[in-house]
Amino acid sequence: MKALVYHGMKDVRVDTVDDPKIEDARDAIIRVTSTAICGSDLHIYNGSIPQPRPMVLGHEFMGIVEEVGKGVGGKLKVGDRVVVPFPVACGTCYFCNHELPGHCENSNPEHYGPEGGLLTEKGGALFGYTDLYGGYNGGQAEYVRVPYADFGPRVIPDSLTDEQALFLTDIFPTGYSGIDWADVKGGEIIAIFGSGPVGIMAAKSAWLRGAARVIIVDTQQYRLDKAKASANVETILWENAKDVVEQIRAMSEGRGADVCVEAVGFEPDRDLLDRAKAVINLEKGSPKVLEACMSAVRRGGTVTILGVYGTPFDNFPVGQLFDKGIKLMGGQAPAHKHIDKLLQYVIDGKVVLDDIISHRLPLAEAAHGYDIFRNKKDNCLKVVLKP
Repeated sequence: MKALVYHGMKDVRVDTVDDPKIEDARDAIIRVTSTAICGSDLHIYNGSIPQPRPMVLGHEFMGIVEEVGKGVGGKLKVGDRVVVPFPVACGTCYFCNHELPGHCENSNPEHYGPEGGLLTEKGGALFGYTDLYGGYNGGQAEYVRVPYADFGPRVIPDSLTDEQALFLTDIFPTGYSGIDWADVKGGEIIAIFGSGPVGIMAAKSAWLRGAARVIIVDTQQYRLDKAKASANVETILWENAKDVVEQIRAMSEGRGADVCVEAVGFEPDRDLLDRAKAVINLEKGSPKVLEACMSAVRRGGTVTILGVYGTPFDNFPVGQLFDKGIKLMGGQAPAHKHIDKLLQYVIDGKVVLDDIISHRLPLAEAAHGYDIFRNKKDNCLKVVLKP
């Protein structure tokens, strides 16, 4: 089959690789009909999250069931059209039973552990997301093996197109988690840092949960324009952190936002000073967006972290967290927990997901998709690939 394979930093190619096979009774083989490039994939592409061997990337995919193992039972059958949540989760361990599939105890046996270290004792497995997270080939391919297929995949009704349903795999559940973790009940002012696909999905989720006001911050005007058009938000162009924080406070009677959502991660747009600081502190990337969130949130408010952070940072503002009484929450989104509810929102027409797609490319042009997405060329926001 054809698949997008990571070979090294900024080196991805569509190669011919072996077809996946059933390896366990709970496996299924999916013929991929749509897949997407995620901002999290760029951390691997950039070399910021290590991957020593070639691997098929991609954790946002859907398709048609071609084969099922004997242990899947009647929960999935050949011909079903499914979306697949991005964590690989068994459905039976302690964490799966507590709706924490990203911490599954069984899906990442070689690198799993309680510590959550830099290169050791990681969480549960993720599709196409390095050997540290299970080493499973991902879905930017013609076919993919899906473990624990009796637990993860959800059947999609014929009334929905692929593009209407595809983002149930990751970015919609992830954006929703940023709002759910903050226990949004209605009437809140929510500031979202990052106007990429996850940030926009967080904005759509904030409206679903009854927010009074939703503000998105970004460094790129075209991304803010897309957020305004697709999520009806107020926007702030990031020129420097101090001005952003002051604007958010001015929009909230001086207090700050009730909730700040960090949807950027450890590789924000950075200037030379930011990069020099990281070198001096022996840090990878920068926590500057998270720090801005902690300044912009009100006392007693909540900051949720959806952007990826894989390393420690010096001078983390724990004193500010304590003085302001900030609630801080983040991590891999529990996609399995929310996907059925979110699917129903889509079916009922309460939310539209496919309006963020900027580029549709054949799988053969996936390397080009990575280039324009990473470098924000051609106003690229979200790339969908068609195998």
